[in-house]
Amino acid sequence: MDNDEILVVGSLSTVELDEGATPEAAATAEEARIERFREDTREHRIRIAEEAQARFGRVVSWGATAGSTSRLFTTANVPVMTRLRISQRQVLDTLIDAGIARSRSEALAWCVELVGRNEAAWIDELRTAFAHVEEVRAQGPSAARPADS
Repeated sequence: MDNDEILVVGSLSTVELDEGATPEAAATAEEARIERFREDTREHRIRIAEEAQARFGRVVSWGATAGSTSRLFTTANVPVMTRLRISQRQVLDTLIDAGIARSRSEALAWCVELVGRNEAAWIDELRTAFAHVEEVRAQGPSAARPADS
């Protein structure tokens, strides 16, 4: 969950395959289980999302995991304003010129995805440290100060 979106990912039961099934067969079976879940639960998920969006004021997105296969069905595509210096814009423009991205927005999203994937352990450590700071802050003195006498 963040300020814009609530992501709900269901964990589905493991697919039972015959002994000696290939990894490709397992991945195909897991993908099929996820797709069946998506189709079978569509109307119910829409109702839940509408109620949650009204209550929490955030978009509700969905996904599922079966075995080692994960798939997100819907996720919000939220605009983010940023200011970049010329050297940073040149990086994005190079990705566009190389055909990796169609726009600066897409190039920036690609960069963020790449950092997230390659620095996942560091980002998890950072989130854990931030959670610890929040816990310590909550244990501290109240923000309310007595009135001056």
